[in-house]
Amino acid sequence: MLYYYQHPTCSTCRNGRKWLDQQGIAYEAIDMIAAPPSKEQLMEWMTLSDLPIARFFNTSGNRYRELGLKETVPTMDKETAAALLATDGMLIKRPLVTNGKKVTVGFKEERFEKEWLTSKGEEK
Repeated sequence: MLYYYQHPTCSTCRNGRKWLDQQGIAYEAIDMIAAPPSKEQLMEWMTLSDLPIARFFNTSGNRYRELGLKETVPTMDKETAAALLATDGMLIKRPLVTNGKKVTVGFKEERFEKEWLTSKGEEK
């Protein structure tokens, strides 16, 4: 089962959901603004994804700019970044999708095809 962390009014999230629906891929949608992931979950996903910490931040969001994170995120360690992200779902790049083994951040059709279409029948 995929867990699809999203902001329900986000157009990128809607596009990702539409793609998953078209492929017949089941997922559980989770509103990351109402229920942000925990620091521990975020740290686990950062490790699973092998992505740079900065990729987990919604760099185009108002909250990111308000907090002046452009200067501080590049020097953050995983624990500090995860603790900050867990305080405000608006800081997290969306959608964030995981099956417990893999993680994608943001929606790019090619990336979803590679990660989620090929693992369509995989169990968690």
